[in-house]
Amino acid sequence: MASLLGGVLIGLSAVMAMALFGRIAGITGIVTQTMWAKAAHRAGDWSWRAAFLLGLLAAPLLYALATGSPVEQTVSGNLPLMAVAGLLVGFGTALGSGCTSGHGVCGLARLSPRSLVSVLVFMGVAVATVTIARHVLAGVL
Repeated sequence: MASLLGGVLIGLSAVMAMALFGRIAGITGIVTQTMWAKAAHRAGDWSWRAAFLLGLLAAPLLYALATGSPVEQTVSGNLPLMAVAGLLVGFGTALGSGCTSGHGVCGLARLSPRSLVSVLVFMGVAVATVTIARHVLAGVL
């Protein structure tokens, strides 16, 4: 039920960003343009981006308050591995000119051929990564 609700909220936020601001709800673009204030030159652009990011940060806190338990996470405790993974994700996001939310949620909904290729590539890499991590490097990571 939580996954269904989360998916609905992600879809709703993507529709609202496009309907209200004419912008794609790609997290990478929102973070980049908020941090480097590229969007500040357009009236109101910075404020909705900052509010969007604050909502992302507030969501787990609101969840914890509503349910009485923190959001469960299943990431590795291996900090060097997480640092490498973060760098690889950042590199892939820059190389692909966007992230899973921009291409996967918004781009596919707009029938963007570039987004379709991006989604096929990052899903293929994800499958390969999980296969290698669980079957080749099992116990090492």
